[in-house]
Amino acid sequence: MMQLFSVKRLLLCAGAACFAMTLAASAQSSAAQQTPAHNWPWMNKSLSPDRRADLVIQQMTFDEKFNFVHGTGWNGLRENAAIPTGSLGGAGYVEGVPRLGIPGINMADSAVGVRLSGAGSHYATLLPSVLGAASSWDPRALFLFGDVIGRELRETGYNMSIGGGVDLARDPRNGRNFEYAGEDPLLAGTMVGNLAKGVQSNQVMGDIKHYAFNDQETGRTIYNAEITQRAARESDLLAFQIAIQTAHPAGVMCSYNKETVTPPDTSPDWSCQNDYLLNQVLKKDWDFQGFVLSDWGGTHSTVHAFLSGLDQEEPGSMYLGDPLKKAIQDGQVPMSRLNDAVHRVLREMFANGIIDNPPQTEEINPFLGRRDAEHIADESIVLLRNEDHILPLSAESVRSIALIGAHADVAVLSGGGSAQVDAPGGGAVHPHPGSAHWLEHVWFPDSPERYIRRHDPTADIQFNEGTDVQAAAALAAKSQFAIVFVQQWMSEGMDRPSIELPRSQDALVEAVAKANPHTVVVIESGGPVAMPWVDQVQGIVEAWFPGIGGAQSLTNILFGDVDPSGRLPITFPKDDAQLPHPQVPGLSPQTEPGGLPENAYHHKPVPFDVNYNIEGARVGYKWFESEHKTPLYPFGFGLSYTTYSFSGLSVDEAQRTATFTVRNTGSRAGTEVAQVYAILPASTGENTWKRLVGWERVTLGPGESQTVTVPMNKLTLSIFDVGKNAFEMPPGDYTIVAGSSSEDTPLRATMHVE
Repeated sequence: MMQLFSVKRLLLCAGAACFAMTLAASAQSSAAQQTPAHNWPWMNKSLSPDRRADLVIQQMTFDEKFNFVHGTGWNGLRENAAIPTGSLGGAGYVEGVPRLGIPGINMADSAVGVRLSGAGSHYATLLPSVLGAASSWDPRALFLFGDVIGRELRETGYNMSIGGGVDLARDPRNGRNFEYAGEDPLLAGTMVGNLAKGVQSNQVMGDIKHYAFNDQETGRTIYNAEITQRAARESDLLAFQIAIQTAHPAGVMCSYNKETVTPPDTSPDWSCQNDYLLNQVLKKDWDFQGFVLSDWGGTHSTVHAFLSGLDQEEPGSMYLGDPLKKAIQDGQVPMSRLNDAVHRVLREMFANGIIDNPPQTEEINPFLGRRDAEHIADESIVLLRNEDHILPLSAESVRSIALIGAHADVAVLSGGGSAQVDAPGGGAVHPHPGSAHWLEHVWFPDSPERYIRRHDPTADIQFNEGTDVQAAAALAAKSQFAIVFVQQWMSEGMDRPSIELPRSQDALVEAVAKANPHTVVVIESGGPVAMPWVDQVQGIVEAWFPGIGGAQSLTNILFGDVDPSGRLPITFPKDDAQLPHPQVPGLSPQTEPGGLPENAYHHKPVPFDVNYNIEGARVGYKWFESEHKTPLYPFGFGLSYTTYSFSGLSVDEAQRTATFTVRNTGSRAGTEVAQVYAILPASTGENTWKRLVGWERVTLGPGESQTVTVPMNKLTLSIFDVGKNAFEMPPGDYTIVAGSSSEDTPLRATMHVE
């Protein structure tokens, strides 16, 4: 969502949102008492959602239909905008038709938890970042992730989530990567699809966004993404296709930027009025039955946008309000198109139980949410380095630990923007009442130091904030072990200029490592970071933004109560020079951090192109492999406290499955993520890199082995034929490989396709 309001206004809105929630609850209660039960035909649950929607539309007035193709303003969060009756004060509200028993739609930002809950003096669960959760490679964990969000949305009265980001991590510096699920279309689509399924399992409408190619924040409202149709369908659009076909979400949110997808495009067009993306691909090719809503402020026209497939303008009615009425009256837009848009919204409301079983507000159970968040974090944290088996730590042998940096004495970091979840008490570092301010750095009260002390109550544990490098090094020098916490905050509205750590944290790590050879680094970040000190430390743990249960999960892994099973969903480059775009396109020294980059230039923003044809479909690990570049850590990589071996790969050509044996060759139980990749025939022109085609999480005891059969996804075994407008598997020999990461694939077999 775009930031359109001042910090002062947001503070005022905390009370307004709380008042709106009370007012709405009172109005709903009153309506329930005063409105007699009706035997409306669309309340017959035996009818299909489509039929029920059609029956409602037959009874709707012209004006009532228009309520469903736009929001009613951004509630109290926008200057001079009234709070609509029935709104809960969230991100958006769509007015219902009470006389026909159709409720309004209350939407909430909920990428990693329900936003703005602090305005109502209660707090939602902060889950790990989506990128962190994707590190689990566990669809069940992502379903649980969505289930927590859906459950807490219902408990606060909301009936639609507008989370569900699946944009590929083309650039590791993208400020919203922590909201997304990495660089691979199969992994990202599967993870986010299951997340949206979890949301909708609570009879809350889900959403997939930002459609499409919203792969950086810099200039997000002015840049044009250039890409060929084949590369588009095999990369970003494939991630959306898999997610949408997995979840069947109620909504798809179109993005701010423009695209030029060639063919068929000959000139750029906005995502929310792009006929190829919305009508041809989404609604025709993928048979999407739900509705398309604009990102907040992402609508740019009336007739063009509506005829190109946009169904709902958010958050207001600048284009799909009175101008659309006039366009229909003038014959520029047929009434059938309006009915189609309204049908799509109503259909999803029936399909997801919004009408039959509306939310009933109740208190959130924070203890249940925290346990779920901790479980997800257990599978998300990635062990990247463990020289001389420094980890796990043993409480019996550890005498002293120096904890250094990143407020590890009191809190863990969270990501910013519209994904920001309010922290209990207003945050652990800079507490204040109510909701978080826009682009505020928010630390959640979840202390790594406290949990480490619980694990090792006899050790001498001292904390140093890390701002004085010499003092931190001195503490490390007199301690048996040093654990340095470093952080890279990320947020909607801004990209990182570099993957380098900010605020001289590299110098801090180097000084501590020089003072104490037994140094472990814990990284809290929204994506990859450079590590010039990688060979100077013994241990490295990527904790991502770990959520409200993250400190306990991290400590359980540091002390070996939990085996680290997270695997990277994104490649860690050595430096920016290895990337397809060494500099973030459009980001200049004149761009000021802390605000939307396109509004922060010292001169008028000028639209610019982002050439995604440089890498095309070779996103992430595919780029590194095809360009013969060695990253710092490859896609799929992650260590365990035990070791594994792979053997006996065979391929069933008819069933498109790969079968092999995974053995735990170590002395303790653990979980491996067995990954299967394919190298396509030379005739495809895509045989210089591999593609992820399937995987399986395998939990094994010491010495135990298991033979697994992994289905290979047909879409990722195929190329997109532009002439046929379809995916197909070209004939030839496919090389199938399996192992523990994109770079470590010891098993190899051939699959022949006639």
